[in-house]
Amino acid sequence: MADFFQDSPSLENQYASDALLRSYLRRRLPATTLAEIEPGLHRLGERAITDILALGDEAEANPPRHVPYDPWGRRIDDIVVSAAWRALDRISAEQGLVATAYERRHGALSRVHQMAKLYLFHASSATYSCPLAMGDGAARFLELHGGGNAHARAAFEHLTSRDPEQFWTSGQWMTERTGGSDVSQTSTIARRDDVGGYRLYGTKWFTSATTSQMAIALARIEGAPAGGRGLSVFLIELRDEHGALRNIQVNRLKDKLGTRALPTAELTLDGTPATLVGGEGDGVRKIAALFNVTRVYNAVAAVSGMRRAVALARDYATRRTTFGKRLIDHPLHAETLSDLEARVRASFLLTFRVVELMGKHECREATDAERAILRLLTPVAKLYTAKQAVAVASEALEAFGGAGYVEDTGLPRLLRDAQVLPIWEGTTNVLSLDMWRAIERTGAFEPWLDDVRVRLGRTAAAPVADVVERIARYVSETQDSDRREAGARRLAFAIARVTAAMELVELAASEHADPDAASVAARWLRRDLAGVA
Repeated sequence: MADFFQDSPSLENQYASDALLRSYLRRRLPATTLAEIEPGLHRLGERAITDILALGDEAEANPPRHVPYDPWGRRIDDIVVSAAWRALDRISAEQGLVATAYERRHGALSRVHQMAKLYLFHASSATYSCPLAMGDGAARFLELHGGGNAHARAAFEHLTSRDPEQFWTSGQWMTERTGGSDVSQTSTIARRDDVGGYRLYGTKWFTSATTSQMAIALARIEGAPAGGRGLSVFLIELRDEHGALRNIQVNRLKDKLGTRALPTAELTLDGTPATLVGGEGDGVRKIAALFNVTRVYNAVAAVSGMRRAVALARDYATRRTTFGKRLIDHPLHAETLSDLEARVRASFLLTFRVVELMGKHECREATDAERAILRLLTPVAKLYTAKQAVAVASEALEAFGGAGYVEDTGLPRLLRDAQVLPIWEGTTNVLSLDMWRAIERTGAFEPWLDDVRVRLGRTAAAPVADVVERIARYVSETQDSDRREAGARRLAFAIARVTAAMELVELAASEHADPDAASVAARWLRRDLAGVA
């Protein structure tokens, strides 16, 4: 008997093979806009399985390393990254993965175009999407709060450049030993210097993308009150004209479960020069503009990773034979894959609903109701898609049997990298409470409820109507703060599932629906709304 060797799974052009992405764009974009951007998306979809994928694998195989001293004992704190990581930076600039949003060539739909690119790029990029997310968030913060500050204007131009020689990414330096999500506990101090600027002193316990050219940090100006309102936002340019860190000591690189190509460090700031942006105080509120962008990136990364895991599992199912037939021909396996694909579709449409609203808000085209819905759905989409990403990656690995547990197949990375998504940019519980704040302080629930009811009037989605009214009763009747907090996660998931249901139903009913749209919508209504609220 000849030796048997199992064929490995393979990927096709990630744009051409993604029926959901293509049908979504046909539905949402004017035909002229789609005709203009589609060739670029098709090229990026091919690069996602060729050079970008190879660079991502190379970056993972050569993680960053910390070099604290030069050969003569001078403290240099160099973080050495691979040539592949640097190449992914150049590709990001050339593709306009940040710039597309700020050029606004297609108005509010520029965010849709940009995030479609990110969706194609992320899963192959060894999480280079992280420095892009923080760079984009910094750009949005500077656009809103930079005012006439020359440093802020210059940084914004770098962050939104397509020129690889000029392009910057940004770190996001919030987390300290005293508090992670609770940034009000920030202990970093800002002291005025002799030339009218500031110097920062303190330890940042977790700083991602530490090889970026700049960072946005929170610090408390000496004499400012305690709590979040006493914090201010600062722009730090990490290196001087000689490339040396500016009074920043790298204590260590973090040894993480996943995202191993991404430099993440613990830093001490010892008189680091910094520029105050947005005026003194109220920094937590001001920096929300940055967090909103990074949370949307997190959701897009989640659906990109899910889509990759399911694409590999489905292709493998056509190549692997068990018990006399291909895996894909076993009804139970086919049903499992269909469930996974429904989760991907629902998460994608929920996320891109938020992307659309973000684009309208940034271009000042959003109504008051749409701004309120954006405020509600941003934390909801982030927390829901992140949890789905972990579950989908885990199930996809199981679909490969033992091969899914072996590192050199590359498959375990799908799960390791997914696990960061519920943790970064706010945990599930933190974001569930943020959703409640949006309901209590800004009245964001009523516009969402009205929007769903209007859309229900245009569709035949009776199962959704019953769930929506149960959610409405729960929100109106739950006044006790402890009960609200205890039920916040359940409510967030309910809002996510209903929003996804409406998007699935409307896509299935549109002239641009792909062949699977109707069956997925029916599956979602039958299975994923059961027991909601």
